[in-house]
Amino acid sequence: MRLAFAKMQGLGNDFVVFDATERPLALDAAQLRQIADRRLGIGCDQILIAEPATRPDADFFYRMYNSDGSEAGQCGNGARCMALFLQQRGLTDKPRIRVQTIGGLMTLERAGDGFRVDMGVPEFEPANIPLAARQQAPSYELPLTLPDGRDAVADVQALSLGNPHAVLTVDDVGTAPVAEWGPLIESHAAFPERVNAGFMQVIDASTIALRVYERGAGETRACGSGACAAAVAARLRHGLEARIEVRLAGGALQVEWAGEGQPVMQSGPATHVFSGEICLSSPAVHAA
Repeated sequence: MRLAFAKMQGLGNDFVVFDATERPLALDAAQLRQIADRRLGIGCDQILIAEPATRPDADFFYRMYNSDGSEAGQCGNGARCMALFLQQRGLTDKPRIRVQTIGGLMTLERAGDGFRVDMGVPEFEPANIPLAARQQAPSYELPLTLPDGRDAVADVQALSLGNPHAVLTVDDVGTAPVAEWGPLIESHAAFPERVNAGFMQVIDASTIALRVYERGAGETRACGSGACAAAVAARLRHGLEARIEVRLAGGALQVEWAGEGQPVMQSGPATHVFSGEICLSSPAVHAA
């Protein structure tokens, strides 16, 4: 089965994007893992699929999958790349696009050389993150057993932006235990659907540095929803300003959040890398 694709990236967070707006496409977990494999497939952090909208107030349905084959609810960098893909393919000429995701409705619009994305209102209620906690709290202590047998505690802020995030404040992102603690937080029993683990360093009143161990993908060079979650966490815990620059390994994102009950807005670049076709080892299932 040969499928046409576009390779996109936003701050080094890379994606393989498919157009299923005219012919429905279903890929199983093995096929998704093959596509994402950097030796046996195309290679990417996530796979994005554009589909027809199923509600009248949306232009498209935007579906995303992690490199391990699991479905994701939200992806900020992917949203900007999807907006560029839809415009470059001539699927829309609207300057402002509304897309459905399994995590909610998003608005994508041009902003200079990149795109501005409405990520929605943050959710803090534990049951809606989801987080196994009796009541909402400013932070939560996660007991960890490290690979060498030592015990540790991660003090995290938890919220959802269509997907779950746990944000840990650290002194220096360069020396933060991302490789050691990231997988333990991601798969912690407190998060029944796993979680994106963010390691955040406050630089000043309007700047943070961030590394993210993404659910189903591992550490990536950038995470758009993770940047938004960290900016929200920084405002709540450290009193940062409403507009925050989030510095990631792949570059910087601008995040704005006016406060409780308000949507989070993120702005940044999106780039088309190349287009091509992939021949999958097992046939994809197309609906009639």
